[in-house]
Amino acid sequence: MQSPDLITMSYKEKLKEIVERSYSILLAQISNGRITIDNEASFQLQFSYILKVIGELHQFSPNDLFTIKLETPFISEIELAKSKSKKANIDITIALEDRLQPASKTSCAIELKYFQKSNHREPNNRYDAFIDLVNLEGYVSSRQYNFGVFILGTDHTHYFSKESYSDLTKDFDMRDGKTYSANTELVYRTETPHGPPIRLKNDYSFNWDQTNEGYFLKLLID
Repeated sequence: MQSPDLITMSYKEKLKEIVERSYSILLAQISNGRITIDNEASFQLQFSYILKVIGELHQFSPNDLFTIKLETPFISEIELAKSKSKKANIDITIALEDRLQPASKTSCAIELKYFQKSNHREPNNRYDAFIDLVNLEGYVSSRQYNFGVFILGTDHTHYFSKESYSDLTKDFDMRDGKTYSANTELVYRTETPHGPPIRLKNDYSFNWDQTNEGYFLKLLID
């Protein structure tokens, strides 16, 4: 029997449910060898397919409309840290709405990262992950998106449980069990920094999921 709670959820709640269920299915398929993630492109392809299927299953009314887009252009009023311009492409965007009431549209921006052990760009990768969070906070604060999701996958324990990082780059730390407090400045202290200091608006707790193929971190930006 269909849960009545799922029927009465707001579009935002349904979108969050779609992301959660899709993420759980993604990890289950990876763990059981149904799919393999070996780079960022395959990550985007596999996850977007699952999102599409699960999203369309959450169209309960004849007027419900689920949409998904890849590499969606975003234009900001201020320069974005990642692109160093006012333009960016969002990896995946999803939305739910009542097709008869356009104002009901609720949307989510999703950024994905996949760090391969064989392509070891350290410590730049860790900085780039935090930059994605900066961008996601910008997408949400612009009110063009109702919330954001960041998902990082890797086959390398370096990001998940390395004992320690260099004093020069230790600020950029997403290891399992670590936390970030809003407005804390993160500084890349090498002689030639990969990028300028970063401050995030929100608090974050980094709690990873482990599969037989690697490690995955999912964060909500609300």
